Amino acid sequence: DCVTGFLKDKTVVLVTHQLQYLNDVDHIVVMNFGTIQSEGTYHALQNSGTEFLKRLTTQDEDNDEESTTTLLYKRHSSIQSVKSMASSVEEFKTMEEPPEVAEMRSTGTVSGKVYKSYLTAGGNCCALMFLLVLCVLTQLLASGGDYWITYWVNLEEYNYNHKTSPLAQPLLQTSPNSSVAAPTVATNITDTETWQGLSLSRDTCVYIFSAITVTTVIITLFRSYMFFYMCMRASRRLHDTMFNSITRATMYFFNTNTSGRILNRFSKDMGSIDEQLPAALIDCLQIGLTLVGIIVVVGLVNFWLMIPTVFIGILFYYLRNFYLSTSRSVKRLEGVTRSPVFSHLNASLQGLTTIRAFHAQQVLEREFDNHQDLHSTAWYIFIASSRAFGFWLDGICLLYISFVTFSFLVMGSETFGGNVGLAITQAIGLTGMFQWGMRQSAELENQMTSVERVLEYTNVEKEPPLESAPDKKPPANWPEEGKITFSRVYMTYSPNDPPVLKNLSFTIASKEKVGIVGRTGAGKSSLIAALFRLAEIQGEIEIDYIVTSSIGLHELRSKISIIPQEPVLFSGTVRKNLDPFDQYQDTVLWNALEEVELKEVVQDLAGGLNGKLSEGGSNLSVGQRQLVCLARAIVRNNRVLVMDEATANVDPQTDALIQSTIRRKFADCTVLTIAHRLNTVMDSDKVLVMSAGSAVEFEHPHILLQNKEGVLYGMVEQTGRVTRDLLHNIASANYKRKHKTEVNAQSKKDS
Repeated sequence: DCVTGFLKDKTVVLVTHQLQYLNDVDHIVVMNFGTIQSEGTYHALQNSGTEFLKRLTTQDEDNDEESTTTLLYKRHSSIQSVKSMASSVEEFKTMEEPPEVAEMRSTGTVSGKVYKSYLTAGGNCCALMFLLVLCVLTQLLASGGDYWITYWVNLEEYNYNHKTSPLAQPLLQTSPNSSVAAPTVATNITDTETWQGLSLSRDTCVYIFSAITVTTVIITLFRSYMFFYMCMRASRRLHDTMFNSITRATMYFFNTNTSGRILNRFSKDMGSIDEQLPAALIDCLQIGLTLVGIIVVVGLVNFWLMIPTVFIGILFYYLRNFYLSTSRSVKRLEGVTRSPVFSHLNASLQGLTTIRAFHAQQVLEREFDNHQDLHSTAWYIFIASSRAFGFWLDGICLLYISFVTFSFLVMGSETFGGNVGLAITQAIGLTGMFQWGMRQSAELENQMTSVERVLEYTNVEKEPPLESAPDKKPPANWPEEGKITFSRVYMTYSPNDPPVLKNLSFTIASKEKVGIVGRTGAGKSSLIAALFRLAEIQGEIEIDYIVTSSIGLHELRSKISIIPQEPVLFSGTVRKNLDPFDQYQDTVLWNALEEVELKEVVQDLAGGLNGKLSEGGSNLSVGQRQLVCLARAIVRNNRVLVMDEATANVDPQTDALIQSTIRRKFADCTVLTIAHRLNTVMDSDKVLVMSAGSAVEFEHPHILLQNKEGVLYGMVEQTGRVTRDLLHNIASANYKRKHKTEVNAQSKKDS
């Protein structure tokens, strides 16, 4: 109705492998290997005797009465996006997608546990204590050098006064305003001065100062190397811990957290931990120790300067708290508003073809601008508040320098010049370092929010153990039969959600081919999720008499093959996509490719089995990707195979190839097929009909179709007269063939 009705006045290009729809088009172009094989009207091609006629005869006889309400609905499960038959558009509208959990944003100060986690990630207590000792020793040497310069200057000043004026004897006494002792000098004037009973030449002073400086440089370099080594180690450990936690997270985590949000943690937050955090931390550590050293030195020079120093320290402390109460929340807000930018950009890149096809660039640009505006607003407020904080600190520091300078003017000549120089230079350094230290301490706490956000993802709920306990490991050849039993199974995706599977109890015999049908939201994909333990369940699922919850996830999932509706391939070689763990010989891989008629395609790739596949296998067609997934299942040769409507998005020829290959290669396997087109399961041994998470019917399709009140019967009736008759015939023929086979087998057994 959409194409022939609403779009009747538009030029429509329909790309499809569903040939039953071509009767309504004006012109047909048949493509094959990138070239036009034939073209013309439907009837002209039908009478031409070309390949088109062969394709048409192999196509199922679906007609216009077939339900058009097959809709794509995103499932909780990560199996794939699932198509199902919906009875009406209204029914689809009532269904809700899994809610995205709001991103957590902490409030208040960063807890001490966050600092402890970061520091302990860098090293143990002994390493941290050794680093602290190095930092303290570095500052002692630096302050000692400054203090020695003061001694030296005072010594030179006294020597000069003593040589030029014999009346300068009062300067021999210790200044009442300084704890730096004035030197006493011998009565005879020589190049060697006596310092508190020690004879010190100028060269000796130079040697002592040089030794202090060289030692300071060496220890500072060693301290810096050790500090940044520990920071790199902490960053690497936090990244690895978060990565391991994410890869072991439950599927509920991925369904409720966008890829942009996860990417934000690994990119921006880890970038801050790698780059900004170490610089802020070393500045705070170094400035803090330097400030203590400066205060001690200034106090020794002039004790009265401690009064304004303490006052300015208290003032800075309250200003810092006032600033942090805002900047910390703004920084967290900036991190939260950044995630939608990553998510939107990631989604736009993935859907770029669709966006351009629908000329929706401007719509996406406006949405991106909205996300970016929110992030830029938070970022601008953070930068502006930081600059304002620095401005006020600089103003207060100028007042402090002025006070120190004028204090020495008041004191007059009662102190040595070295003491004056030391006090003023230290005050200038104290001022600059104080305001920079305040800003860096605030920056440190702001950057620690990145550690806080990373730690949130290191504590996500994890899946059960990957490996079984030694006494519960299944046999190496498990499962041999492929018998599956569900016993009173309930499943929810989170503790607060209602169950999506309710009291499921049924048994699938060995080698049975079972189709799973139901309307949208019936629980078909949730059943497969329960089988793979993608979510925890109540009740028991047994495969060959072993409860799946008692074994590790590796042993379970590696023994079940799946062919998804949308083929999943990974960047890398063909070999890694077929055999990621290098468990099979090349001959096994080539045989599997030959079974699905992909051997020549792979041979044409540069490198053959080592040929590179693009991201998502984009250098292969959809049908070829599906065949690679089928080849992967053939290589594994498991006794249980799950098919999530593997032929829904492929052409009739590929569909026929997949169906025939499965019948041939998996004849001795238990096969579960999630069906969205009923014709794919009508020849199954049994059909499981799901409704609202419960199993309402489970029997051979022919038997189920005899019940005119049944759910399956109603679904078949909705497909239209022609398709309905076809489905009945398929089910009936399969039932008679199976019954005849069983009778013959019983006769042979009796004889």
